Amino acid sequence: MHLTQVMAGAAHGGAETFFTTLAAALEGDGVDQSLVIRPHAHRVEALRAAGCTVETAPFGGGLDLRTPGILRRHLRDHGATVALAWMNRAASKLPAGPWLRAARLGGYYDLKYYRGFDHLIAIIPGIRRHILDGGWPEHRVHTIPNFCEVDAAAVPVPRADHGTPDDAPLLLALGRLHPAKGLDVLLHALVEVPAAWLWIAGEGPNRAELEALADSLGVAGRVRFLGWRTDRTALMGAADMVVFPSRYEPNGTVTVEAWAHGKPLVVADAAGPAEMVRDGDDALLVPKDDAAALAGAIRRVLDSRDLGAHLAGRGLERVAAEFSRASVVARYRALMDALKAADA
Repeated sequence: MHLTQVMAGAAHGGAETFFTTLAAALEGDGVDQSLVIRPHAHRVEALRAAGCTVETAPFGGGLDLRTPGILRRHLRDHGATVALAWMNRAASKLPAGPWLRAARLGGYYDLKYYRGFDHLIAIIPGIRRHILDGGWPEHRVHTIPNFCEVDAAAVPVPRADHGTPDDAPLLLALGRLHPAKGLDVLLHALVEVPAAWLWIAGEGPNRAELEALADSLGVAGRVRFLGWRTDRTALMGAADMVVFPSRYEPNGTVTVEAWAHGKPLVVADAAGPAEMVRDGDDALLVPKDDAAALAGAIRRVLDSRDLGAHLAGRGLERVAAEFSRASVVARYRALMDALKAADA
């Protein structure tokens, strides 16, 4: 069985990060695979350093006729059994052939991009229901969650590197600087938590607007915009808690990352996190776009060491039971083997 994974993602993003993480994990587990991605040098370098076979293609718009040809040749040359597309652009370029076409859906995508595909993989039950509601038969729809890698050798980022007092409560938010991520709500909430400092790790089109908002709210002195980071374990090690205020979030990899790093989590009730977390048990869940509720939940965690420890401990238990690297890799391997057997 040979698996070819196809990703046409942006330079940075949550799905793109997990694509690299999963590909490296499958490679380390001995899966026979190859990858076709956009020529983002940092991702190509990271994947090749993990031992992966990587080819690049432009993945342009409707006039891009090169990418389907590159994919067709690659799939034939590698004797692909299963071609797995990540997101709509990759799916739209993936040609039919003797290989099975599958796709991983990390959001509530328009299913028109997956017409003619053989199987779809949802990362949460809600996305699976979306696919089934779109008319797909149950035996062709599967659910496999994400997992998070923890770098056991990572040293926490020194707070002094970002002008942050060692004794200040430190909040960490991770994600693209985009309105969907609700970081403006978090900045408004920070006004009501005057002792706390905030690190925001991410990049995106909303940066200037968020920086201006922090300044206008009078919290800029307690906020650090760190840009896109790959040292998430080191950042988690420096923080006291993780805050995830997204307005729209079909999954919420940050949820699993906070749990895996043993950090208390406060999260807005976007679709994915609302379905995943257990309010008051492994996270505190607050309404979207409600800065007062978000501030109140943050204060509850900061004011109660016992509550923070409980949330963090239960999160670690969830990861061990449902979101470990070993279990997710095993589920991908089992699915690929089953698809191969069913197609034989």
